[in-house]
Amino acid sequence: MRSIFAPVKRILPVALTVLLLAASALLAAGQTAPAKPAQPEAPPLVVEAIAGGLHLVKGGSGANTAFYVTEKAAFAVDAKMSVESASAMLAEIAKRTSAPLTTVIITHSDGDHINGLPGFPKGLTIVAHDNCKADIEKAAADLPAIKDYIPNKTFDQALLPLFKGTDGRIDLLYFGPAHTSGDLVVWFPAEKAVFVGDLLFVGRDPLIHRHKNGSSFGYVKTLKGLLDLAPRVEVFLSGHADPLGRADVEALIASMEDKQAKVKAMIAEGRSLEDVKKAFGIEDRPAAAGGRRWLSLVETIYLELTGK
Repeated sequence: MRSIFAPVKRILPVALTVLLLAASALLAAGQTAPAKPAQPEAPPLVVEAIAGGLHLVKGGSGANTAFYVTEKAAFAVDAKMSVESASAMLAEIAKRTSAPLTTVIITHSDGDHINGLPGFPKGLTIVAHDNCKADIEKAAADLPAIKDYIPNKTFDQALLPLFKGTDGRIDLLYFGPAHTSGDLVVWFPAEKAVFVGDLLFVGRDPLIHRHKNGSSFGYVKTLKGLLDLAPRVEVFLSGHADPLGRADVEALIASMEDKQAKVKAMIAEGRSLEDVKKAFGIEDRPAAAGGRRWLSLVETIYLELTGK
C-alpha cells in the first residue's frame, strides 16, 4: 500500500532547498556593505568684480579665492580644494584677460585653500609666508601631487611690492601668528581692499589652529593692523564670507577682546577650563578626520592664557 507520507517526503527536500536559498540570500544581503551616500556636487563658481582688476571667486569646492588682472599678467589668490574647481577658476580668469597667469598667492596652508594647486600649470611663481611653506611641505606627505607646487617665493615680514604697475599694485603683509603661524594678507592699495584668507568669519567665532601655532591674541593684532593700513582699507575679502566692511572687522575685534577679558577674569578666580566652557555654553566639537578635535575660541584663549 502506498504511504500517505510519500508526498510529504517529496515536498520536504524542495522546501528545505528553498529555505536554504532564501537564508543564503538574506545572509549575503546582510554582509553587503551599505551604499555610501552620494557626495553633494560643489556649487558653480560665481565671480564678483570688486574694483579695478580685483575679483572674488565664490562657489566650487573649498574656500573663496580671488584673482587680480593687470595688463601684462594675472595673479591668483588661493587655489580652491579640488583640481576641478581650480580648473574652473582658471577658465574664469581666461574669460577676462588674455594675459598669462604668472603667480599664485597662498594665504595659508589649510586644505580648502591649497588642495586645488595641482589644477594649475606647473612652473608658476607660488608665493607664501615662510611658515606657510613649511606647513605645505608637511601636507605634501599625504598629498603627493602638491610636491610640485611647494611655494618657491617666500618672505618673513612683508613683500612690498609683490607687483607694481601702472594699472595696479599688490603688497603682501604679515602681522604674526593668527589663524595659523603663516597667514599673509594680500593688500590691493589702489582698490582699497585686502584678501585675508581665514582671518574673518561672520556668524561664528574664528578658528585658531594651535597645531599650526596660531594665536587668538595675534589674530586680534592682525585685524587691528588691517584697520591701520594707509591708504584706508574699505573692502575686506575672506575665504568664508561675502565682502565685508570696516564695521564687520571692528565688531569681530570687540567680540574676541570681550571673550579674552572674560576668560582672563575667570582664570584669576581660579576657574577650571570646564567651568569656563560651561559658562560660555561651549560643547566640544567632534573630532575631525585624522582624530584632531577643533578647539573652540574660548578654549583656545584659556590655553593661551594658562600656557597649557
